[in-house]
Amino acid sequence: MPTAAAPPIRPPGLVLAGGKSSRMGTDKAFLTIGGDTILGHVVRRLLPQISEITLNAPMGFPNPLGLRLLPDLVPGQIGPLAGVLAGLRDIQARGLQATHLLTVPSDSPFVPADLVRRLESEAGDPNAIIIATSDGRDHPVFGLWPVSIIDDLETWLSHPDNRRITAFLERHHTVTVEFPLIETPQGLLDPFFNINTPGDLQEARRFAEVLS
Repeated sequence: MPTAAAPPIRPPGLVLAGGKSSRMGTDKAFLTIGGDTILGHVVRRLLPQISEITLNAPMGFPNPLGLRLLPDLVPGQIGPLAGVLAGLRDIQARGLQATHLLTVPSDSPFVPADLVRRLESEAGDPNAIIIATSDGRDHPVFGLWPVSIIDDLETWLSHPDNRRITAFLERHHTVTVEFPLIETPQGLLDPFFNINTPGDLQEARRFAEVLS
């Protein structure tokens, strides 16, 4: 009998929570919508799609879900690329059998249930960075990052002027995957809706009510 093909290895996931939340004045991840915290929604939607989940946040960060914390390797809260680097180095250090790291932010509670499957469907080039896009906008923090870019990313971040995620993407083959808006009784919802302001929080709560 032919041997059954081994199931694909799901990527490890990293929730990026290293931001300062300056516009909200508090840690956005622990604000509540639809009966759960924003981070709770992110984790619940992400878990079925990945092999494990880690939280990119400084040590001492509130962690009611008991997730493994992974601080930035580069000091100064320089942005999401520092989290990506920490996640990729962690894969390497632990010898995980993974070619890519999946990242999502901690302030986007409506993570698509098919995020990983659709991103992986475009992973023809093993060295390409694959990011989500919707409604004419790229969302690079929702992405699959190949382990092969570790050294270049670390070297690039060693220069203090190199912080912008879009500038780094220009150095590499980057593939975008379009996700449709979601029809709801509250109107069209961008699945990558992120919460930055009190107004955003109220809007997310209205969407959460009709999606529950």
